[in-house]
Amino acid sequence: MEGWDKVVPQFLREMLSSLDPKARDAVEELRLREGFPLAVVQAGEEWTHPAWRGRPLTEEALRRVLETAGRGSVHTVLDQLRSGYVTAAGGVRVGICGEGATREGELLSFRRITSLALRVPHALPGVVRPLLPQLAEGGELSNTLILSPPGLGKTTLLRDLIRCVSLGEGVRPRRVGVADERGEIAALFDGVPQLDVGPRTDVMEGCPKAWGLMTLLRGMNPQVLAVDEITAPEDVAALVSAAGCGVTLLATAHGAGREDLSRRKLYRGLLEEGVFRRLVRIRREAGRRIYEVEVLE
Repeated sequence: MEGWDKVVPQFLREMLSSLDPKARDAVEELRLREGFPLAVVQAGEEWTHPAWRGRPLTEEALRRVLETAGRGSVHTVLDQLRSGYVTAAGGVRVGICGEGATREGELLSFRRITSLALRVPHALPGVVRPLLPQLAEGGELSNTLILSPPGLGKTTLLRDLIRCVSLGEGVRPRRVGVADERGEIAALFDGVPQLDVGPRTDVMEGCPKAWGLMTLLRGMNPQVLAVDEITAPEDVAALVSAAGCGVTLLATAHGAGREDLSRRKLYRGLLEEGVFRRLVRIRREAGRRIYEVEVLE
């Protein structure tokens, strides 16, 4: 639970102390809603501890959470808002819902905050090791796309794959360039990664993914390029361009399977261009994450 310490205020830390250590370590998300008690998500299921019932959260409490995540300023967090969430210290993702204030169709801030979802990154060193033999082709790591619905650990698996490649754990060591737009892969703090991405890794954080990929390619001579969550046509264009430059590509995307990629115009181009050679699907079964590797012809 150390990951929560920098981003939640004292009152939440005290509430979480109601959980036994094993349960705290298994928490994937905190869910805070105005007028309702705190809830946590474990193994994909949301529940509320009996000690929290009868203690509905107020908007003031939600703003205190944002102040802590923004190191003392709600506006620091809200000003960063682009896609309904921001990234706080340690790579913790803070999702925000409420009454938006817009101008010409662009979200400027929130008049009222009604819900927060805090997801802490979990480092799982070695989680990708069993998959490495399937991700290689002719002894070399293949261009790999990690695919799953939200919340199943795409970023966690990508981070461990970056760490293994950078360290040379189970594969030949390679220089890795990471375009970490949201700060969730390495979680730089004062320039130092708070999450282990290996010794041969260079991180471009806080910049648009497509720009970061191309800048790393031109300036850092990477042997591997990694990016989290392909979301825009420019991301796809950058990956297609990089694919022709002799680097190995590692990326993630939302989806349940290859059929989802084929149906969506954004991702269809990646399949048609043959950018990726391996697809890793993550699904949940009986509370456990299942990893399946598919060869893309």
